[in-house]
Amino acid sequence: MAVTWTDTVKDIAGGKLHISRAGSGPTVLVLHHDIGTVDRLPFYDLLAEKFDVVIPHHPGWGKSERPGWLRHPRDIAAIYSWLLADLDAVGVTLIGLGFGGWIAAEMASQSPTTYRRLVLVGAAGLKPPEGDIADQAIVSYIAYPKSGFHEETAFTRIYGDISTDQLEAWDIAREMCFRTAWKPYMYSQTLPHLLGGVRTPALLIWGDDDQIVPVSAGHAYARAFHDATLTTIPACGHFAEMEKPEVVASLTTNFINH
Repeated sequence: MAVTWTDTVKDIAGGKLHISRAGSGPTVLVLHHDIGTVDRLPFYDLLAEKFDVVIPHHPGWGKSERPGWLRHPRDIAAIYSWLLADLDAVGVTLIGLGFGGWIAAEMASQSPTTYRRLVLVGAAGLKPPEGDIADQAIVSYIAYPKSGFHEETAFTRIYGDISTDQLEAWDIAREMCFRTAWKPYMYSQTLPHLLGGVRTPALLIWGDDDQIVPVSAGHAYARAFHDATLTTIPACGHFAEMEKPEVVASLTTNFINH
């Protein structure tokens, strides 16, 4: 089934937010990783066969403008709540990937009964009880994304020969990570105390070889939420929706429709 994507721009909180949208059915808001997102992924197309898929570029990432005032993932969460209000979207499922999972968790903590389902894939946002979140400041722009895949062939399938534009996009993405998630790096000291109020059922998906956010963070999320299930994917890294798109799409679709 062919999927047609439409790009639009919304003026929100003093900046222009780039949005890609496709499909029909219940709305899912997909929040991308700290490295940004490519325009088309098999995972996105698979979701759009079943749902109305809304994929914004985080403010300051990709094709979205950077608001000068932006300082924390909670700010991005508020921007996305505003976006959903502008779209008149109800019964929305949040799908957060890595850093986007942190933003989705912030949104859910602010509106405990608003969302239909919450899916977090290798989510940042909580300090791992065991291990540490990988520090991208100490590795190259290519080494960091590569470390998120169990098989390097999966990285090559998505990115191919790395262009100068891609390197520049990763550079800007890294700068935005440091702007919004530096001290402490990639986790919140307040979020763990707020997740217990969330009444939205949550599915936590982790690659069993996640070298960026240890699976112990997934267990911490599972303990913090009122209603959560943790599932691990064998032979899979941090960017699970890129490495195993069919598996993640199937788990997500079944969970939303359950």
